Amino acid sequence: MLEKIKETAAFLAGKVAEMPKTAIILGTGLGTLVDFMEDKQYIPYKDIPNFPVSTVEGHSGNLIFGKLGGKLVMAMQGRFHYYEGYDMKQVTFPVRVMRALGVETLFVSNAAGGMNKEFKVGDVMVICDQINLFPENPLRGKNYNELGDRFPAMTEPYDHALIALADKIAAEKQIRLMHGVYVGTTGPTFETPAEYEYFRIIGGDAVGMSTVPEVIVARHGGMRVFGISVITDLGGKDIHDVPSHEEVQLAAVKAQPTVVTLMREMVARS
Repeated sequence: MLEKIKETAAFLAGKVAEMPKTAIILGTGLGTLVDFMEDKQYIPYKDIPNFPVSTVEGHSGNLIFGKLGGKLVMAMQGRFHYYEGYDMKQVTFPVRVMRALGVETLFVSNAAGGMNKEFKVGDVMVICDQINLFPENPLRGKNYNELGDRFPAMTEPYDHALIALADKIAAEKQIRLMHGVYVGTTGPTFETPAEYEYFRIIGGDAVGMSTVPEVIVARHGGMRVFGISVITDLGGKDIHDVPSHEEVQLAAVKAQPTVVTLMREMVARS
């Protein structure tokens, strides 16, 4: 794995004049944030050695370098999921490459189902903590000390200072910003009403099929992490709506102005 990381990092370093310290992973329906980037350079995943290729509708499959909020950034327009058949090493490989290239701060976003009774469709939730319900941890197997400690602490998976900054920006911009715990599951099925209730009982506010493995690997590598979920549907025993991937995409797109405002300010000030 170390050789693959080095090979991919060397390829990208040869394509980009100046490497950013900040990276963004854009989830379902949120890929158009790159429209607000300047001086963009697109590198399709299919052209990057050792990179998987995103197979999910709504995930464009490009690594983009440019500026956002006046700061150099690297953005993943589409991510890789466990439910696509990739193993955890493949799902988190881009985060390993980011760290090898010198990225220090990672912003992650996703579309999620809400079970917090205070949430509404279209809300943006700052992720304050997470619950890992994937059957495999991305750090399982041989540990390479060059990548991080064998037993990394996850006491602060999401950076407290960045969360405070988000709250400050939200107050300034009059953004309704929720806080909560994100539950990561394998998918690709949407949750049953009983599963939504279970996730709520164990402490979850929103549930999705990504993010948790990426955050574990980012923290393993010593990166600061900030995460947001766009609440694209609601679930529970008292909710009878049947979600679809198309509706999730539409709800994520509608939340785009809020996400763009928050992300641009976060990147510029962090």
